[in-house]
This record gives sequence, C-alpha cells and structure tokens, in this order.
Amino acid sequence: MKWSELCIHTTNEAVEPISNILHEAGASGVVIEDPLELVRERENVFGEIYQLDPNDFPDEGVIVKAYLPVNSFLGETVDGIKELINNLVEYDIDLGVNKVTISEVNEEEWATAWKKYYHPVKISEQITIVPTWEEYTPVSSDEKIIELDPGMAFGTGTHPTTILCIQALEKRVKPGMRIIDVGTGSGVLTIAAAKYGAEEILALDLDEVAVNSAKINCKLNKVHDKVTIKQNDLLKGVEFEADIIVANILAEVIVRFTDDVARLLKSGGLFISSGIIKQKRAEVEEAIVKSGLVIDEVVTMEDWVSITARKQ
Repeated sequence: MKWSELCIHTTNEAVEPISNILHEAGASGVVIEDPLELVRERENVFGEIYQLDPNDFPDEGVIVKAYLPVNSFLGETVDGIKELINNLVEYDIDLGVNKVTISEVNEEEWATAWKKYYHPVKISEQITIVPTWEEYTPVSSDEKIIELDPGMAFGTGTHPTTILCIQALEKRVKPGMRIIDVGTGSGVLTIAAAKYGAEEILALDLDEVAVNSAKINCKLNKVHDKVTIKQNDLLKGVEFEADIIVANILAEVIVRFTDDVARLLKSGGLFISSGIIKQKRAEVEEAIVKSGLVIDEVVTMEDWVSITARKQ
C-alpha cells in the first residue's frame, strides 16, 4: 500500500490547530519535528538513549507530518487541508513559512525501517536475543540463542520487564517442568523456558495477532513441540497444573488473576510476575499474598519490578 506524506513547515504556535486539522482529515497521528528537541534536557527515567540527528529538523520553525492513504480522493483532501490551514490566519495564528509538500511512502519501507536499531543483545547469563535478519555466532558453549522477529506489534525482548522475567526463569526452571506463560506476546518467555528445559508450556494471549506471532517464533526456535499456544483471557477456564506461572503484563491486570494462579500452581510452585512499575509494587504484593502465596524475591531494574512468589 502507498501512503502520502504531508509535510507542513509552520510555527510552534500553529502545531496544535494544524494537528487537529490533520486528524480531522483522516490522519491517525502526526509527527512533529521541532528543533527545540535538540536542546531540551530530559530525565533518564527508563534508560532511554536519545540520539537526535540535527539533519532531521528544520533550521527554523516546526515541521508537522501526517500520512494519508493514496486514493482517488487524495487531491481533494490535500486541497481541503491547505485551505483550512490558511484560514487559521483569521484567528491571528502565525503560520510562519506555511509551506506544504507531499511525497509518497511505500508501506514496505515503513515496516522495516526500525530494524536497523535492533541487534543481538545478551540479556542474561545464558540468553542472547538475536533478530532473525542478523548473523550471530555464540561466544560460549552454554549460551542459548533466541531468534526473534517481533514484527511491528510486539517488543524486541529487551525491555527491562522481559529481562527480569527471563533472569528469574533462568534461576528456577528445571528440566521436565510444566509452565504457563500468561500474555505471551511474541512468545519470548515461552521460548526461554523451553530453552531452559521445560517439558510442557502453555502460552496464552488474548490478542489473536500475538498468538500467531508466538507460534511463528516458537517454530523458528524449534521449541514448538513443547508448546501449546492459545487465545485466552488470562487464566479463565484453564485447567493446567503448573510448576511455574510467568506473567509479564501490567500490574492492574496481574491483580485480577492471582487467585487463578494460586489454583493452578502445584505445591511449591512459583509465580513470576513483571510489567510492574515501582509505584504499583505494594498493590501487586498485596494481591499475591491475599491469594495465599508467599513472596520469595523482589528484583528491580530501572523503574520496573519483578516479584517471585511461592505456593506453600
């Protein structure tokens, strides 16, 4: 599919009304290129690295970009956008350069542009995540490789919450274990558990796209024979006794199914949870304890928390 990229060179003052015009015209979002971003100080909250290229920004003013599908109505739509922008002067809004340019973008190029930022990364003592399009040679005999093609909908497996879960699994998974992965996403935790020797894994996700993505990645890593992947709402209706249940999802979701976790865990079984921002730690711990589990370990990375609890 082809898309038309509209670039409007304007002022900070005009960004909000122009963005609104673009949204009303059918753009699902806008990109704002403001040179002030080059000098803005940021708090490094989640370990982000900001590497902004001055060449991506105008020397003066602001660039507002939007994307519209190329169709038979495009010309009329663009003319309408230009007219509405020009009308903003009636409200004493400074439009600056007020130059509108149009170019065509292929969806295929869009979909793969992000791959240049994704490279092999070692996230635990044994696990290295490698994108499918990269060549990689293990550096040690006990290194375990997870090949991942997250697509555009799911993570790359390198977020702190994923790393916390994989490190917890690495310490606790024993050969022959039965494991449930709640909210499997790309399937990276399921794959890691299989690589650590788990015998049978049930991977669940409410999103059909996630289910399909996990199936592809499990097959890619040759662990699909150990894994059952299903579309399911958390642990509702599940009857699968597990040694470990792992869930890397939001704290607000975790607190909703801790009773089901306690029901499905074997005696002595473990619940590994993450996706928990520090401010929500107490809320999750309270729900876990209320369900009859005992907290074994709490680990933090940046502003994220992983809680491991045990069924007595």
